Formats: sequence, structure tokens, C-alpha cells
Amino acid sequence: MTDTPKNLLRTILLSVAIALSGNAAAAVDEVYTGFFSNKAIKGYDAVAYFTEGMPVEGSAEFSMEYKGAQWLFSSQENLQMFRADPEAYAPQYGGYCAFAVANGETASAEPDLWTIHEGKLYLNYNRSINAQWRDDMESFIEQADSNWPAIEKE
Repeated sequence: MTDTPKNLLRTILLSVAIALSGNAAAAVDEVYTGFFSNKAIKGYDAVAYFTEGMPVEGSAEFSMEYKGAQWLFSSQENLQMFRADPEAYAPQYGGYCAFAVANGETASAEPDLWTIHEGKLYLNYNRSINAQWRDDMESFIEQADSNWPAIEKE
């Protein structure tokens, strides 16, 4: 990556996101839910990314707890699919921004900034980070996979 003004801006924005997420010195929750919620993926249906090919809001009517977070689904069928194999549908790195994890940090992620790669769901912080993620996804995944165990233990 070259030091262009655009890349510098991306780095600054990611740094601000990380600082605002308040996790630099705090323990990292296993699943990202934000400060004022216990909902994984901000209440979106993790299974729908795979079955509908897009983010779909979940409903409290179809919910379950998993890894300390409340997961919402858009249908009973999606709830049952998740319950049967949550690791197949849950976003990687606890739903934190995959690009941030690749850089050794955590940041929030937006449900509409997502990628499925080799059967796994990845979320990102903002559109510019998502674009950068997509440009070199394989390398970022390799780095994030390496970083995540240490981040998860913080």
C-alpha cells in the first residue's frame, strides 16, 4: 500500500473508529454488539446473507442467545439453520470489522458492508474500508486469521 493522501485518510478514519470503539485497553467481547445493545450484527439475520444474498433485518420473534449476544432472524427457518450450525453463519471475528482485525485492532461493522468469501461472512466498518478490503481480501483474511486469537483474548 502506498502512502497516498487517500490511504492516509483511510488510516486516520480507521484509527478514529478504533479509538471510538473504546477497546484499545478494554476486554473485547466475543461478539460485537455495540455499547447500548446486546444484538449481534445490529439485529440483522446472519443466515440471510447466505440464503437471500443480502442483509435482512431480524425480528425479536425469532431470536436466540449465542456467545453472549442476542441473534435475530427474519424467519423460524433461519433461526433453526443458525441453531443447527452457528459457526457456519456467524460473521468472522465476532462481527467486528474484518479489516480492523487484519490490522491488529477491532472496530464496529455495518451490516450492509459485507462479503462472503469461501463460505464465510466478513463485515466492514465503512464503504472505503470495504473497498480496500475487497482489493486484497485474501491477504487481509490471512492476517486477520492470524491476529484474531490474540485480539479475542484481550
